Parts: sequence; C-alpha cells; structure tokens
Amino acid sequence: MGKIPANPPKQPVPPMRKENQNLLSKIRKEYVSITFAKSLIFDPARLPLISVLILAAELVLNVFVVQNVRYTEIDWKAYMQECEGFLNGTTDYSQLRGDTGPLVYPAGFVYIYSALYFLTSHGTNIRLAQYVFVGIYLLQLMLVLRLYCKSRKIPPYVMVITIFTSYRIHSIYVLRLFNDPIAILFLYAALNAFIDGRWTLGSVMLSLGVSVKMNILLFAPAILLLFITNLGWLKTVLQLTVCGVIQLVLGAPFLLTHPWQYIKGSFDLGRVFEHKWTVNYRFLEPEIFESKMFHLALLGMHLTLLAVFASPCYKYFQNYCRLRHLEIMLMPQIEAQNRAEKEKLKKNKKSQAQALPAAKAGKQQEEEKLTEDQEKFLKSFEKGIKKMSGKQQQQQQHVAPVETETSTANAATNKFSIHFDRSTQLALLPIFLSNFIGIVCARSLHYQFYVWYFHSLPYLTWYTEYTNSLKFLLLLLLEFCWNTYPSTVLSSAILHTCHVILLFGIGKKMFRRIPDLAQLNKSE
Repeated sequence: MGKIPANPPKQPVPPMRKENQNLLSKIRKEYVSITFAKSLIFDPARLPLISVLILAAELVLNVFVVQNVRYTEIDWKAYMQECEGFLNGTTDYSQLRGDTGPLVYPAGFVYIYSALYFLTSHGTNIRLAQYVFVGIYLLQLMLVLRLYCKSRKIPPYVMVITIFTSYRIHSIYVLRLFNDPIAILFLYAALNAFIDGRWTLGSVMLSLGVSVKMNILLFAPAILLLFITNLGWLKTVLQLTVCGVIQLVLGAPFLLTHPWQYIKGSFDLGRVFEHKWTVNYRFLEPEIFESKMFHLALLGMHLTLLAVFASPCYKYFQNYCRLRHLEIMLMPQIEAQNRAEKEKLKKNKKSQAQALPAAKAGKQQEEEKLTEDQEKFLKSFEKGIKKMSGKQQQQQQHVAPVETETSTANAATNKFSIHFDRSTQLALLPIFLSNFIGIVCARSLHYQFYVWYFHSLPYLTWYTEYTNSLKFLLLLLLEFCWNTYPSTVLSSAILHTCHVILLFGIGKKMFRRIPDLAQLNKSE
C-alpha cells in the first residue's frame, strides 16, 4: 500500500457553493446590522417592507377586536330598514326610512348595503358584516400605504404609531359598520388611480365614493385643479362627464320615478345636524349652532380658505405635471442605459474580468449619458427642491423626486434610476389639504367623520416644520378629542385649536416662494 501524504492537497471549493457563501455574506452585511434596523424605523424608503408587517398585524388585531370587543348598534339596523324598503319596490326617497330617520345617502349606498343585506341574512348576521368591514379596512389601509410608499415622505415609525394607537378608527370600522369607511375606500382607490395616470378609472372610483356619501366632495376642488393642470380643459370636461354619468346611472331608478325626492333626500346641502352629536361645536348654544347665519359664515370661511390656498396648490400640481412629463421623456434613456450596464456585467462574468477596458467603458458612458438640456433641467429641479424644503428638513426633503442610486453589489456596475414616484408629494398635499379645509369649516363633525381625514393627518402634520414632539402632540390631542364621548367644551376647543395650528403650519411653509420648474430651467 502506498503512503498517504502528510499534507493532502486542498479540494477546490465548488463554484456554486462559493456563490452561495458570497450571497450569504452580502445578506449578513447588508441586512443584519444596526444601520439596516435603524433604516426600518426612520427611512421612508423602507416603508414598503414595513407596510407588509403593518397589514399582517392589523389583520390579527382586527380579528381580535371582532372576537373580543362588544359590537355597538348605532346605524346598522336603520341602514338595513332603509334598504329593505328599496328592495320591496319603493323608489320614493321620502318613504325610505329607518329607526334613526329618513334615508339621506345617494344611490350607491343603497346598492352596497342592499348587497350586505342579503350577505348577512337580512342584516342579522352582524359578525359576518364585521368581517366584511375588516376586509374593507385592510384594503383601504393598503391603498393608503401605497400612496405613502410612493411619496417617501413619512418615516415608518410614524405610520406604525399612528395606525396602531387609534382606538376610535378601529371602532368605527369594525364595531360600528358606518358607511363612511366605504366612501373613503373609493376615494383612496381614486387617488391611487390618478397617481398611476389612470384618469378615467379614478373618476369612476371618485364618483362611486360620492354615491355612498357626499363628504367625498370635500376633495373635489383640489382634484379639479389636478385635472386642469394634467389633462387640460377638454379632457377635464370629459372626466367630469364620466363622474356625472356614473351618478345618473346609479340614480336612474329613483330619478325616473321620484326625481325631486331623490335629489332633496340624498344631496341635501342644507340639512341641519343635531347639537347633541357634535364633536366640534359643543361650546356653542344650540340656537347658534342651528342658525343659518352661522352656517353661511362657515361656508364663507370655507370658500375663502380654498381661494387663499388655490394659487400654491395650482403651482404644486403644475410642478407635478412637469415631473411626470419629464419621467416619460427620460425613462426610455434610463432603461437603455441600465440595459447596457447589464450587458456589460454579463460580459464581465463571461470573461472573468473585473471591468471592461477603460477606453471602451469611457466610450460607452459617453454614448449613454443624458443630453445637456436634460442635465440642466435635473440640476434646476434639485435646486428648486432645496428652496422648497428649507434647511430644517434636509434629511427628509419634502419633495425630492430625483435621486440617483448606485448599486454596491458590484463595483463595476452602476444602476441609474430616478424615483419619480416621489413627486407624488406634490399631488397629495393639495388633495389632502382641500379635504382638511372642509373639515376645519364643517358645520358639525360626528364621531364617524374621523375617518374622513385620519389617514391624511400624518402626511399633513409631517409637512409642517414643527418639531417632532409638537407633531406627535397634535396627533395625540386630536385622538383625545375624537375619543371623548360625549364631547365637552374642552374637547371641542382643543379640536379647533389643533386644526388651526396644523393649518397655520401648512400655510406658513406652503406660501414660501414655490419654485416654478419651467422658470428655473430657463434661468440656468
């Protein structure tokens, strides 16, 4: 027998095993670190990952609430009684009533709750209805988080704290079964469609929301400006026609039989609310609260604030439109450049070289670089963003759609990308603000109305330049006001104070000179 060598030669590591080791090493380096953990808490770019965890946790939380917290009957039975009248053949809105009074919502409400009437065994299976509303809540939350992910405006920890600490919101959705959540679901579906450039789909969703409850019209002034700046007057008229046709189709059974009763019942702008339910005007005497002069004064204030904020909102929408056009212009070149980089990487792997020859690489970069005008525009835009953001929020610029990312996975590979979705910030702010102004000037707010603006509050609050402590204090006080039942003079006063402080903070920042991207480009 031959002798075994004292030091046998080492076996070469199989290429596949080596690649797996490199991959694990990269994962550990990138994801198993304090830096990555901090980014999950503070970096808005990490919100997509956190959103998945939020939705999963909310599913568990809502199921727990349904199973363990007692359901409170308020309007569900009345909704079922109103729909039962329609299902029995009544199309006269003045004859459709429930225990809480006459039917005051448009036709979309009737159809949706009629479907729920059948699904829940004529409204008797409350537990099943609650689980339907769990689904509505999660779907809406997904749409909300999608907008926040696109905007990269709010740190993940803010969304986690805000969403999980609101007792009132969870109560409204799964313990009360109001129609407000359904209307707001359609609204956020519309906003997502608008941001994606699917204008007709967005108009359909928006009109469906209005057909469930009229409060969706509070968003209408800003959405009209969005249409005009992005589509022009002709296409705006087309989108408004789509909205109108939806209303006519849904209301047809009522409009063809008892039109005046339907219009008066479902779109009654002069309806007087009961003082005992008000959240925001407990400090007023009932006589003043129900006074027409008081209502007209609030309407005047509403229209005045909309007019005051119209100019900056219009400029925001203009800049949003320009960035979207810039995206259409640049994306083909960016994709071509990234394809070239990908091909270069393949050649590198094939030849087992670290990089292409310097002369060849320089030549390829020369071919792929953006034109001089496009470089100018991007520099001008970044300059404008700095002016809009101010010095206080340099780390989280309130709008920074343009950013170049370099892949660190391979030193020889540079992936160029521009996160144009971040320009969503320019569209969301005016839309949320329009609704907020309507709430500030509302004649009365009931507890379920909290869902009208709850999911936009983190965005509006973090737009201001207040300290984080004051921002959280505002959100905490607003939650306190909406959870105080029955409302008190103090809770109503605090609610108005928080609204005024928040509106002032938004206005203070918004009325700074807003850079016009087109003018900045010309001045360069």
